[in-house]
Amino acid sequence: MTASEPESESGPLQVRGTVLTVRRIDAYYAMTLVAPGIAARFKPGQFVALAVGGPDTSMLLRRAFSIHDVRPDHGGTVEVVFAVSGRGTRWLAERRARDVLDVTGPLGRPFPVPRDPVSCLLVGGGYGSAPLFALAGRLRERRCSVDFLLGAASGDRVFGALTARRTGRSATFTTVDGSLGVRGIVTDMLGQVIHEARTDVIYACGPMPMLRQVTALARRYDLPVQVAVEETMACGIGVCMTCVLPVVGSDGITRMARSCVDGPVFRGEQVRWDDVGTIPFDAFGAPGWEPRARRPPRPGGDGGQAGAGPKSGGQHRPSSPSSPPNPPNPARRQNHGA
Repeated sequence: MTASEPESESGPLQVRGTVLTVRRIDAYYAMTLVAPGIAARFKPGQFVALAVGGPDTSMLLRRAFSIHDVRPDHGGTVEVVFAVSGRGTRWLAERRARDVLDVTGPLGRPFPVPRDPVSCLLVGGGYGSAPLFALAGRLRERRCSVDFLLGAASGDRVFGALTARRTGRSATFTTVDGSLGVRGIVTDMLGQVIHEARTDVIYACGPMPMLRQVTALARRYDLPVQVAVEETMACGIGVCMTCVLPVVGSDGITRMARSCVDGPVFRGEQVRWDDVGTIPFDAFGAPGWEPRARRPPRPGGDGGQAGAGPKSGGQHRPSSPSSPPNPPNPARRQNHGA
């Protein structure tokens, strides 16, 4: 159904990006940076990691945000969207035009796009919808039809409603307080929208509980779903192993995949949602794990099938996949707790 975008030959860059604008959009902030090299390499679903706090700060970790949009203005600009939720994002919200930030990107694997024109449903929660609009543009280039289903707690937290109405074949909104669209959450309307739009493939980005429910409903309708996961990242380049989650590979083996380099986009059905935040006992590299062929048969047993063992609880450093559990794809991940 889908084909992965070709990998960038040059890879990510670390640049000094000049702030062009920081503007308030309802409950969120949108920051536009002049970063020509990153803009030229960007594919929908990838993200950037921003250094925060200035040269003398104690905030050593970067903050990762999905790329909302890139434009040719000023040689190439990159826009990210974020909510103020901590010291790092508060510092970013206080930046002004001509301030200079240390920016690394584009990072992560992009969304795969269909080979043929199909009906695509884009599902977003909160400002998790930000990366979906660049994807929508790419899908329309492939002559795909695009429908939006966006939701949040309140109307001011539904990001991109006007753009969705203007550019989508259809746009459906849900809010918990009923201030915009239908009262409820996006999954309350998912089945109805799938039927009305005759959906062939789903793309989703937002809070992890939402992605889990979208994946479950997509499986019920036998639809492929690509999800851009939101996992906390420290380095953004696959070194620190803080953003790992259990993903089942095409060989049936669970590996602790790094959201920042193996994702942030994964096939929804390959993520072990019930085990996110843990290292399953049967994951590659978990304590006691051995390749099936090397396990001696138990007396009177079944030839050495794996027995249940204790979860490591983070005591064992997870091994990265020997090969990506997903075909080369994209998230960003949005760092809400920055």
